Amino acid sequence: MKTSRPDLVVIHEHPEWQKPLFAALERRGVNFAPYDVTQAAFSNFDPPPAALYFNQASPSAYVRGNTRAVPLALAYMRTLEQLGARVLNGADVFALELSKSVQATLLRTLDIDTPRSITFNDPSALRAFEDRIAWPAVLKPDQGGSGARIQVVESLAQVEDVFRRDPQVWLPDNLFLLQEYLPHDPEQGIVRLEFLGGELLYAMRVKTHGRFNLCPSPVCNPDDGEGVCEIPAHEPVAAPPVEFYPYPEVPREAVATAKRIVQAAKLDVGGIEYLETPDGRRVFYDINANSNLRPSVAEAFGFDPFERVVDFLVGKLQPRSTARART
Repeated sequence: MKTSRPDLVVIHEHPEWQKPLFAALERRGVNFAPYDVTQAAFSNFDPPPAALYFNQASPSAYVRGNTRAVPLALAYMRTLEQLGARVLNGADVFALELSKSVQATLLRTLDIDTPRSITFNDPSALRAFEDRIAWPAVLKPDQGGSGARIQVVESLAQVEDVFRRDPQVWLPDNLFLLQEYLPHDPEQGIVRLEFLGGELLYAMRVKTHGRFNLCPSPVCNPDDGEGVCEIPAHEPVAAPPVEFYPYPEVPREAVATAKRIVQAAKLDVGGIEYLETPDGRRVFYDINANSNLRPSVAEAFGFDPFERVVDFLVGKLQPRSTARART
């Protein structure tokens, strides 16, 4: 029977994404509680009700009308950590996920091949870099998520026109990147590696068909039929659905590089994405702290990914359980 004080709290914004995790936690009898940051409040005088928190909040909340969820989640995690609670994928990790600009700089400092990026808050400021920009380029918001508002642009004039036509594009944080466009073999797609506790859980190839919403959750990109998530602007709606395939033969060197990223970013659970260009570059470009696991892919490796996550969470709870037993 669950007590009034949970052992684990799952911080989230998208209840549909969390259903498989919640079901796995319930099957295992874990005393947990969800904390939905879409409509929430917290104080700075109440002690944290749980010793362990698991952050599953998503930067893409704003495309679902939940713009205020992100700042509350970040403030809540910072408060929890200052009050002594442990937060998996906590405030610093979430802040990294919220900024593609900071991710790009982290990868550069690790001497890992990553797209060249220019961060800006006014298109006119890009003119100072005009002689260093190669077209086409990728235009993306600093606070990304689910491919929202990413598009390929052909000129600085087109960039200026994007913001002139729709000033709302600047939301949620009024910061954008112009990033090096990297072609890749559409039949090979991109690669996403899922990590749990610092170790590779599984790898998969993702055939994008020109789409930018590569969320692995079956809620967004089901194996059959249409997803229920809002399709971000600039997606090629007529394109075939995104395809996800197990990738057991992922190169060891790629896994080692991704593991370095996971360690540097201090990810407890997360996904790292890269692509391979026709001229032989292996380019890492995305760090995901919110890891929407793909059961059909993990099944090909012989396990339920959410059961593995619960194993990990239970392992983090055990020290607390041991301490209770001693008192």
